[in-house]
Amino acid sequence: MISKEVGSFSTANPLSAKGKRTQATGSGCRPERARPRARCPRAAGAGRVPPSAHLRRPQSWVGTARNGRTMGTTAGQQLRALFYVVPPGESSFRTLDEVPDYVEKSIPFFIAFIVLEFAVSWVQQRKLPGRINDGISSLSLGILSRLPDVLFRSVDLVSYVYVWNNYKLFELPWDSHWTWYLTFLGVDFAYYWFHRVSHEVNILWAAHQVHHSSEDYNLFTALRQSCLQRYTSWMFNLPMALFIPPSVFAVHLQFNLLYQFWIHTEVITNIGPLEWILNTPSHHRVHHGRNPYCIDKNYGGTLIIWDRIFGTFEAEDAKVVYGLTHPVNSFEPILLQLRPLAHIWNTFWATPGFCNKLSVIFKGPGWGPGKPRLGLPEEIPAVTGNEVPFNPSVPAYLNCYAVVHFAVIMELYIDLLATVTTLSQQTILLRIGIIILSLTSFGFLMESRPKAGILEIIRCAVFLGAYKIGYLRNQLSLLDYAYEVLFSLCIAFWGIQTMRRITSSKDKHL
Repeated sequence: MISKEVGSFSTANPLSAKGKRTQATGSGCRPERARPRARCPRAAGAGRVPPSAHLRRPQSWVGTARNGRTMGTTAGQQLRALFYVVPPGESSFRTLDEVPDYVEKSIPFFIAFIVLEFAVSWVQQRKLPGRINDGISSLSLGILSRLPDVLFRSVDLVSYVYVWNNYKLFELPWDSHWTWYLTFLGVDFAYYWFHRVSHEVNILWAAHQVHHSSEDYNLFTALRQSCLQRYTSWMFNLPMALFIPPSVFAVHLQFNLLYQFWIHTEVITNIGPLEWILNTPSHHRVHHGRNPYCIDKNYGGTLIIWDRIFGTFEAEDAKVVYGLTHPVNSFEPILLQLRPLAHIWNTFWATPGFCNKLSVIFKGPGWGPGKPRLGLPEEIPAVTGNEVPFNPSVPAYLNCYAVVHFAVIMELYIDLLATVTTLSQQTILLRIGIIILSLTSFGFLMESRPKAGILEIIRCAVFLGAYKIGYLRNQLSLLDYAYEVLFSLCIAFWGIQTMRRITSSKDKHL
């Protein structure tokens, strides 16, 4: 499940000196007016590192291979990284600063494989593997989960490096094949237990359930992630920090994460004898099922052997129905992230007894007073095979509208990742705010909420205003005029729609 089931899309070195950003000319300023550098936001005091600069994760693209030669990751290596087939000689690095950002550079491959999945599904079954509303929701949750990395260091690596620097017992050689393969097993073993505990402890499930909330199963689902999960996953990796160098750990943390992308698909049925060893699409479909036989099964990341050893393996049998046992029925990303926590809060105060209150937090999501730690299996809702996914009816033009505007926000997000070290803090916060507002508005639109039109007017006006004064930009200057026209027309369109809704509502009350 991508991003430590992805705690984040990226695990690049958070401690590199490159993280101290400097202000590029015009970044975060009004580009249409030539001003003295000292008057540009954040340019004054250019010799100082701003207080927040040390919080930011830098970009790391070029490393030194085990043979000592400086190298960047090639397209072939990036492709092989998705399947964990980059050998030690190509992926061993002396220092953490040299470790490439494999995850961020895999974004084009994510897109290419999603397109390929749609094409193969259409050829095989004459149907698409997903829906527009659910796909946008999954991508929105993926973007939302990644935004903290723009501002703060990776919790996984910061905690790991701290233990390594202060408490390591001994140091395995970074360029040894044995160290590489031991770390491969260690990272996957730690992931198995983190993943299992995330299903068996209610407060951790509240974060992890975001990934399971889709009622479709496709490569979009792999990118459907929690903002909160990263803040608990780090502790499972700390024992390795006693003897495994951070640079080796950082490589495998990314490879383990990337491997879990391609297994989120229905177009691959079975891969033969490898099903006994590896986590595969078939095994992971079971994990995402809400059928009673699928619950709490197949936790492995790259390897399925841990499930076979610890008794949590289940082979794919009856047709899998995906999603939560109690569907959330929403496409709004903030609600999907936070509603489970609200449920725990309400249950905590409604449950009598101090010990029972603690059990609400630390026992399974199905627990209740007088029940076993993980709840009663017979209380799991039966699956009939006739379940209908949450799919509000919206006009075709609205689906097209959402796709176009989501593409614009995706371009803004990718540009933010690419230029984060050159932007002022206020520009970064403004862009993050616009992204969150946009993703929320798309959720409202996909659910046909009454206030969706008003929220979209606000969103388009904020985007247009920020674009006009230079806080947003696109890679193609030819799009400048197109964006102004597009968002101006959208403001007018939603204004008319809102007035019609208000007028219609008044007529009904007459």
